[in-house]
Amino acid sequence: MRRGKTLSVAFLIASFVAGCSGGSETGDDTDGDDDGGGGGDGDGGDPLDGGPDIDDDDTAPTYPTQHPRIYLGPNKARLQASLQANGPAASRFKQSVDQWVSGADLWGFHAWNAALMGALTGTQAYCTKAIADVDAQVTAAEARIASNQAPAVAGDSYLGVGHMIGDVALVYDWCFDAVSASQRMRWINYANQAVSNVWNPTTAKWGTATIPWTGWSVNNPSNNYYYSFLRATMLLGLATKGENPNADQWITQFRDTKIMGQLVPAFTADLIGGGSREGTGYGTAMRDLFELYDWWHATTGEKLHTKTSHARQSLRAFVHQMVPTLDRFAPTGDQSRDATAALFDYQRAYLQVLIKLFPDDPMAGPAKQMLASSSVPQMSQAFMRVSDFLYDNAEVQAKPADALNTTYYAPGIGQVYTRSGWDKGATWLNLIGGPYTESHAHQDQGSLMLYKGGWLVYDAVVESHSGIDQEVTTHSLVRIDSGGQKVKQIASTMSKLEALKTGNKWTYAAADVTAAYKGNAAVQLVQREVVHLKPDVVVVFDRVKSASGTTQTWQLAVPTAPSINGNTATISNAGHQLKVTRVGGGNAYSTYDYRGGSDFNGGFRLDEAQAGGDQRYLHVLAIDGSALGITAAGDSAHPGATIQLAGGGTATVTFNRDTVGATLTMDGQTTNLAAGVANLAD
Repeated sequence: MRRGKTLSVAFLIASFVAGCSGGSETGDDTDGDDDGGGGGDGDGGDPLDGGPDIDDDDTAPTYPTQHPRIYLGPNKARLQASLQANGPAASRFKQSVDQWVSGADLWGFHAWNAALMGALTGTQAYCTKAIADVDAQVTAAEARIASNQAPAVAGDSYLGVGHMIGDVALVYDWCFDAVSASQRMRWINYANQAVSNVWNPTTAKWGTATIPWTGWSVNNPSNNYYYSFLRATMLLGLATKGENPNADQWITQFRDTKIMGQLVPAFTADLIGGGSREGTGYGTAMRDLFELYDWWHATTGEKLHTKTSHARQSLRAFVHQMVPTLDRFAPTGDQSRDATAALFDYQRAYLQVLIKLFPDDPMAGPAKQMLASSSVPQMSQAFMRVSDFLYDNAEVQAKPADALNTTYYAPGIGQVYTRSGWDKGATWLNLIGGPYTESHAHQDQGSLMLYKGGWLVYDAVVESHSGIDQEVTTHSLVRIDSGGQKVKQIASTMSKLEALKTGNKWTYAAADVTAAYKGNAAVQLVQREVVHLKPDVVVVFDRVKSASGTTQTWQLAVPTAPSINGNTATISNAGHQLKVTRVGGGNAYSTYDYRGGSDFNGGFRLDEAQAGGDQRYLHVLAIDGSALGITAAGDSAHPGATIQLAGGGTATVTFNRDTVGATLTMDGQTTNLAAGVANLAD
């Protein structure tokens, strides 16, 4: 199931992307094997364990009885001091609130920002404006309800309920003394109905009319809608406890039924290593979940963010998803807000709240440094400035990332990220092999992305108008065609990373993505192995077996037209040059221009086709003359290549023809690259 291909106003204001997903499935665990390239995670926890975080202290929640209740208890003095000091973050936030209070139409701005200023400063004008805004929302809803029609909060399958009812709840709490008794009653009645309708979709009512809706993702914690539903439920329960007959029900629904009963088991099983199966576009909505964790902790004392290791591991995952130039992130899955996957306020907020939740984590300092050095060193949009104000994270000292491991694996989302270093000129590589279970995910199992200064190999979606082209044709993988039609990868399937090893000068990974084709008779085997010889050489070996009559196409999605000279194709972009040398595999290279499709602004694909059957492909990708010479090596049972490296010496990589595994000889040392996934250190 998919929703519309364009952004909705609800998303733009609520900061959730309008979208849907399929149900979650349990992710494969990893072997925990260590070849000496690193073990442990540097912080005392198992990086491949989805269970409780190391900081989980089992503190039970307690609920404040005096307004303001939500968040401000442990944070009010800090935020007041920040306003008094008039630092950049506080000054910019106050400026935005003052503009809105004065009548400026600030896109995406929420009334709770003004209520926060009212609670911190005692200046009545802030609450007056916030109350008027919320009352206008409730009044408009009441008019619709009186006509037995659904109000705006029900739009787009209740996507905006989190921020709309969140406004009601936070203004109610933070401006409580200025909200009249009649307003409180009307607001509670409206909010109760909205939240009840979310969790009871088939019997949803407005007025005397039953207006059911699909119930999209009310039971899927991996979907961005779910976090909006949680926000409305949590904030309404906390804000109105003791004054609303349904408040305790909403607190129980949020904490016990949804977080502890549903989200924690799902994340423990499915999202080991952090991140989102919706990809990096829609998955950024998890920042709203992380914010709820922080606000719940500040309000009740309970650390919901430590009930699984997902939140801490998401800090790691996103640090590795950012490309070295710190202006983009891995464009995995639908990118409907911005197809180019440029770093934006949402990604900044995502990291900010995770740094706040885990200030002592080894990743916190490097993440803060990366934000400061990124293309978004402060919020660009007025409606996002509150995040800079709340999460300046002054207690965390920025640190260089130099000591961090350059390879990370998130098995729950099936992503391997590796880079040559943490400088902005480093080479970055991504291999995908894991679950394909959400509707915003793409048919990209087995695909590669490669970055140095800019994209050299990418997901062609970054060149699209929509940001949501999911087809196998837009990814760098081996495509199989049968009967003149491309064979699709199928949702609700689980590919598997078969191997991951690292050494001082190399990273090795192998993925079996046969399962992504869900038993299609045209496909018997699809495996990809890569050896990254740091910094700038990548050896790629593919095993593909398909039925008679099929065709196979080894394809690379690239930003500029390849220049083809025999077995070598050259791609130039961002001041760098990638040479792709065919050592063994299909027939002559050809080029496909994505601009032939109506959805694409640019982009090309390097294709290499041959007949189906039991085929093998071996390519060497070398950046900026890093390979002075490339020759075939090994034998028919162990095909490979010897690369004369520009930095001196040679490297020989051979692969098992029929089973996962390879051998690397480099600097006079031979390393057996067997199946098994290493337990990598931070």
